[in-house]
Amino acid sequence: MLDELDSAIVRLLQEDARQTNRDLARKVGIAPSTCLERTRLLRERGVIRGYHAEVDLPSLGRSVQAMVSAQVRPLSRAVIDAFQRSMAERPEVLSVFVAAGSDDFLIHVAVRDIDHLHAFLTDRLALRKEVVGFRSSIIFRHLRKSTVEELPIGRPAENP
Repeated sequence: MLDELDSAIVRLLQEDARQTNRDLARKVGIAPSTCLERTRLLRERGVIRGYHAEVDLPSLGRSVQAMVSAQVRPLSRAVIDAFQRSMAERPEVLSVFVAAGSDDFLIHVAVRDIDHLHAFLTDRLALRKEVVGFRSSIIFRHLRKSTVEELPIGRPAENP
């Protein structure tokens, strides 16, 4: 659980992780030393796991994104862990999700063009012996929240 100050610090750092501790402290209304200590404790507790630069994928030659769902067999921890690691090491792959349901994995890829996506699917995925099926969906647009906040405790809100 985060208190109000910790929540404010986390939110502000998600909006701009490059701001100075002094600016952050001023925005939340506490002393810089207190802000620095709270930020340190948030890192130690694992609430803040890192600071990252968001990049424009087309600027890096990655104009086509897709979500690839894959099924693997046998479903064992060793197969799941090895497949997840191998996909995460691929330069085309942005994220790997282990999932429940009809698909075992969701793989977010970003590539130069459709030909490179086809090559990834046929040369990297289809040839793996543990992969028994896969599907791909081209991503036309991707909207990601820049800040994530703690959810309130209690019953889920009803749809308005």
